[in-house]
Amino acid sequence: MKFTSKEVILFDLDGTLIDSAPDLSLAVNHMLSALQRPTFEQDIIRSWVGNGAEVLVKRGLSGQDVIDENIDPDLVEKSLQLFFNFYKKNLCVDTKLYPSVRACLKILKAKGYRLVIVTNKPFEFIEPILEGLELTGLFEMLLGGDSLEKRKPDALPLLHVCEKLSVTVEQCLMVGDSKNDILAAKAAKMESIGLTYGYNYGEDISRYNPEAVFDDFSDIVATLS
Repeated sequence: MKFTSKEVILFDLDGTLIDSAPDLSLAVNHMLSALQRPTFEQDIIRSWVGNGAEVLVKRGLSGQDVIDENIDPDLVEKSLQLFFNFYKKNLCVDTKLYPSVRACLKILKAKGYRLVIVTNKPFEFIEPILEGLELTGLFEMLLGGDSLEKRKPDALPLLHVCEKLSVTVEQCLMVGDSKNDILAAKAAKMESIGLTYGYNYGEDISRYNPEAVFDDFSDIVATLS
């Protein structure tokens, strides 16, 4: 499929541009160790990533994907502080860009596309990660999971981008690896691309019917040519 009349490309961050699971796993296990709770293998924690820091922490405390609704709110708050204090000092220890990401973003920028990040990751972490991975200067706008009243899969962040950049939904394209990205695009009536390699809880991204599904980030450039 070829996308036409696009001016703005909205990218998810974790699982789309970067593989941050190794460092998120370190932070979760640091938190659990400090609380004298069992820690988990990276592959297990990887399956919990994608809904923001609070959900990740609650999954760590629950020891499973399904959150224990009886967790003490004070414990959640203490755990979040332990998680944040460690993570913000270890954002790019083992976090890596996925193949072709930097080169393709530069190509898209050079072609005149306006690039935006819309992630459920807390806003304070976005810019330091971009700096650490040498992606500064590529994105016109950054939105975190705590930037607005609602986050993906709600349509609000995507519609907010349209409003702030004075573009229509039809002029935008959402790119992400999880159902939250595709569901947000559907809710906003925005076309989307689903990537197969990220964090989608073991589900096939095509189940959510993005307009295109790619295994490789570089395919985005070809479909926008």
